[in-house]
Amino acid sequence: MTTINITKMQGCGNDFVILDYGEYEKSGLSMEKLAQKLCDRHFGIGADGMIIPDIKTNDNNTDIGWYFYNSDGSTAQMCGNGMRCFAKYVYDKQLVNKKQFSVNTSAGIISPEILDNGMVKVNMGKPILENEKIPFKGERKVHVKECEFEITPVSMGNPHCVIFTDEDPMYLAQTYGPDMEVHPYFPEKTNTEFVKILSKQEIKMCVYERGCGITLACGTGACASVVAGVLNNLTEQNVKVNLPGGAVNVEWCGNRENPDRDIYLTGPAQYSFTAEYML
Repeated sequence: MTTINITKMQGCGNDFVILDYGEYEKSGLSMEKLAQKLCDRHFGIGADGMIIPDIKTNDNNTDIGWYFYNSDGSTAQMCGNGMRCFAKYVYDKQLVNKKQFSVNTSAGIISPEILDNGMVKVNMGKPILENEKIPFKGERKVHVKECEFEITPVSMGNPHCVIFTDEDPMYLAQTYGPDMEVHPYFPEKTNTEFVKILSKQEIKMCVYERGCGITLACGTGACASVVAGVLNNLTEQNVKVNLPGGAVNVEWCGNRENPDRDIYLTGPAQYSFTAEYML
């Protein structure tokens, strides 16, 4: 029987199985199949995604790369909570030897930093607002079931649909999230954030993630929600984002007239356990 060494981590309850590339090779499975097996919450370890550090390639002269898979075996361009966990993992394992470094992802170069207080701050890059790059093909109003929603599409390297509401965000995510994920306005599917404004400096957000479903947190979704809040004059540029699994801080110095600014995500990254897993 083949066994592989894995690490379970979580950021605000958004959980991931992380394993080194050599452990993946031992499995004899494709990354897609391994992600499905490990992330299964009944027959596997259980996680929202699987992460494998890539130390072999050096595309774009970055310090390290990663492979990221959702629990259904699909790939995702970026994951903010996953990036924080990944950053802590590779620093603690000395796969990188500095607290601030660059990571090659399919969403571009991302730069995390391990802070002295144990939190991880990630430069998530610039939000993408052009419809064809999100990609988004539709109107700013969508009809789902019996409801009509005003939406703000944003990409953080992966597509997001932000909906502001005075209702319970979790109820809306559970009820309308599955339909929004596959809405024809989003040809590559979408993550959908339901956001309640608590103040100009604080919001509550629940998400239905593309390829995962309901999760306890979504870092790129938190960033997209703050960008949408600023664009709609609902929030300031430095916002506490309350998620079902905890809180993160998002800072964006851009605005509608000058959106070409980096967005920063700061939050926790914690170990759950390490284990030897029998395939």
